[in-house]
Order: sequence, then structure tokens, then C-alpha cells
Amino acid sequence: MTTATDEQRVAGPLSAAVAHLCHRLQPQVSARTAAGFREVLRRLAAPLQVAVAGRIKSGKSTLVNALIGRRVAPTDVGECTRLVTRFQYGTVDRVEVVFQDGRKQVLPFDAGGVIPRDLDVDFEAVSHLEAYLTNAVLRDLTVIDTPGLGSLDAASVRRTEQLLGAARDGEEPGDDVAAGELDQTSRNAVAGAEAVLYVVTQGVRADDQQALAAFTAATASREAGPVNAIAVLNKADTIAPESVSGSDGDVWQAATLLAEKQAQTLKPRVADVIPVIGLLAESAESGGFTSADADALKQLSQVDDATWETMVLSADIFTTWECDVPAGTRARLLEKLDLYGVRTAVDALRAEPDLTAGALRRKLLDASGLARVRGRLDAVFRARADGIKAAAALASVTALAHASGDPGERQRVHDAIEVLLAKPEAHQLRLLEALTLVTSGAVAMPEDLAEEVLRVGSNAEIPEQLGMRGRPQKELAAFALERAGWWRSFASFGATPAQSRVAHVVHRAYFLIWQQLRAD
Repeated sequence: MTTATDEQRVAGPLSAAVAHLCHRLQPQVSARTAAGFREVLRRLAAPLQVAVAGRIKSGKSTLVNALIGRRVAPTDVGECTRLVTRFQYGTVDRVEVVFQDGRKQVLPFDAGGVIPRDLDVDFEAVSHLEAYLTNAVLRDLTVIDTPGLGSLDAASVRRTEQLLGAARDGEEPGDDVAAGELDQTSRNAVAGAEAVLYVVTQGVRADDQQALAAFTAATASREAGPVNAIAVLNKADTIAPESVSGSDGDVWQAATLLAEKQAQTLKPRVADVIPVIGLLAESAESGGFTSADADALKQLSQVDDATWETMVLSADIFTTWECDVPAGTRARLLEKLDLYGVRTAVDALRAEPDLTAGALRRKLLDASGLARVRGRLDAVFRARADGIKAAAALASVTALAHASGDPGERQRVHDAIEVLLAKPEAHQLRLLEALTLVTSGAVAMPEDLAEEVLRVGSNAEIPEQLGMRGRPQKELAAFALERAGWWRSFASFGATPAQSRVAHVVHRAYFLIWQQLRAD
């Protein structure tokens, strides 16, 4: 049984309210639904779960390592890269192999501290891996590394679906499931990540929208949207600046422009597309960049300009051209930094020859773009973890009630949710629901109004919600009040019934913003 202490461990007041609702409803529903509620309560008390998704060879595992700050996820092809791996906080570093039948087997990390590429177990019987790390990043964030989309074998697809909760068409609750246990449909309703980090490269394919939608159908039966999904443009250093109009020959300018274009392609499924160089970030952040590497780069910085410009024309020339730095050392630098990182480091050392290895590592980390990715993770996910988790939990509660097949139980759950959502402090959940309805196309809105709903519902800070960054507070308050009145009028006179439901929510959001600005 979940206790009041469990409710106190949740992300915030909204999650606590949903936890209280589940706890109160448990005696009023079937044993099977109550078991589902217990799982929802467990998830509410756990850190926010973010799944890293993307196509095969998009650099997902490399980015996972950079985000965690430790090279622990294998990045070369092996059995482990075909499995879902959950990275979470633990007091003892260990890897657990979780089998389809629920058994667990503890495995050691390899000599380099990485999950072993190949498992000494019956691979076909494995469900997924659980990696526990004494890592501060994972105290409030569980990172789920998934097999690459696009070229998966059927078994990898099935494992991903089973863990992340993507229900297969036509699957119904089994009659042979014992009371108090979760059937597959109910398990799907509460499984899955609550947020998604989708990794793309410069070649965004036409079906990335569909791939993202299919993957994020697992997020507690909710569509991906700007509240619970962001994307990164990985391998930004491989973009040829001349291929992007307006880049002025600059790699990062080209990456930024391409990311903006991709954001339009993936909109409204993601909040943003952010360029990053995952390999550079991983090496600089996870201890892969050493003082020996810095010494080798210092040697390279002393090579004459003509020789240097020739060496960096290609990776092959860089490793084979005659130079005092051994070819093996240069090959190692390429593995860690690629040519862009090597050039960035040498440029920095030529400008500041006395740079220490630590200072050079920080410059490489700055050049990777990881700080901006983390900033967006904080702004979109961590700062809104309470709302994201509460909304996902309510969706799970609703799905569990529907899966029960009992109309009375369904109505009791529905009524309890409506009482919760009627409270002023729960309005954020109404706003997230309205945003999901609009971005998924369930409620059609004129394009300008849909953009406004998107802006108000997908930003955490008031100036961004109003689209008025940098404006004085008095002006913000006046605008919020004016828009509150407009949306109330639209709800009453110009909207369809479905639009009116959304409009009332947006009106209330503006009114609450106005009240908050007046009180500050």
C-alpha cells in the first residue's frame, strides 16, 4: 500500500494531488485497476523518465553518455545496443539484466566502466537492462536509451514496445490474468517514459514525424508535444556550411539554421531542435579527454600553417601526413574529437598557448553545444517535471479505468479527475490537456490561435508565455488581461464547442498570469 510518505516524495503539488486521488480511489476500484494505481503511484514518486529516441547511428548512446557525464553506454554495435537500457540513480554501481519472466541477473561493468557489449546470457530471453549509477544527474532524471529506429530487428522492436508501453493493435486485457496483477493493456497504460529526447542528424527524413509519433505513443498513452518532447540535431560538426544558405561559412551558424528548419518539420511534436556535437560533448564531459590528449594537441598547435591546413583537409590526411605527433596518437584524437574538435582545440591553443588541460577541456565542452541542450532539458523537462508527471499519471489513471471494462468504475474515476481539475491550482493540467488537443489535431484551431495556445502552454516563464521577453511588467500585465478578455469572448461567440473548451482554458491561463503579475 502507498503511504502518505510516498506522496511526499513526488515532484510537486500537482503530482501530490494525483497521488492522493489514486490513493483515495484504490478501495473503490477492482483489484486489477488498484494494482495499476499502485504502479502509477510508484512512478509518481520516481524521477522523471526521459527516453532518448532516434534512428540507428544517430549518436543516441554517445549523447546519453554526455548527459550523464560518464561513458557507460556502449556506442559500438553489440547485443546491448539492441536492448532498452534504463540509467537511474543507485547507491552502488551495477548492471541488472532483466529477463522476460521477471528474473534479474547482476553483471559487472567492463574494465573501462562501460556496460559489456555482449551479454553472457540467453539474449532472446532478455527484456531490458537496468544500470544503477552513483551519479548526481540521475537523482531527479532517469534516462532511457533505446535501440535505433529504422533498422531494428523484430525482437528489438518488441522489447522496446514492451518496456515503453506501445500497445499492439487489437490486444485486449486477458481473461486469465489473476486479480491484482496487471494485464498487458493495463501495463501498457502505465509503462513508458514521461518525456522524449529525439535525436536527428542533418538528413531529416520525411517519415521522422511518423517515427517520433509512433515512439512517443508509449508516453503514458499521450501524444508527443512541445510539453514533453524536444529534439537535438546531433553531429552538427558534419554539416557542410556551404550547403546551408546564410551560414557565411560557419559550421555552427549552418547547424543553427538547419535546426530551425528541422524544428518546422517536426513541429508541433517537439518544443525545439537544438544543435549539438555529441562525440565532442561525451569526450569532454565523461573523462575521455586526458592530459596526454592535451599535450598532443599542444604539439599540433606548433605545426606550421601550411602543413596544418593540409593535415585537416580530411581524416585520412590527418592520420597519415608526416608529423612529429605519432599517427596512433592522432587517430586517438580523431576517435575522441573528430576533425572539428581537433581544429577547435588547436585554434584555442594558438590563441592561448598556456591553456591547461582542464581549461582546454572546458573550451571543447563549450564548443560541443551540450550546455544549451542541458538548459533546454532543464527548462522543458526538469522545471516542469511536476506538471509532466501529473499529466502522464492522469492519462494512465484514465486508461486503466477504461481498460477495466466496468462503466461504474470508469465513471467514478472520471468524476474524481474532474473534481481535481476544477481546483485553481490544477489549472496547469487543464492547459497541458488543451495544448495536447490542439497540437495533436484533435481540436482544429486557426493557425494563429494554435500558435498562441502553443506559446502559452509550452513555456514555463511568463515573458515567453506572452511572447514579450524583455518588456516591463506593467506592459506584460496589460497584455495578459487583454488576451484573457479576447479568449473569453471567442469562447462565447466565435468558437465551435470543442474550440470553446480550449478557449476557456486559455482565458483562465491568461487571467491567472495577470493575477500573478499584479501580485508580484
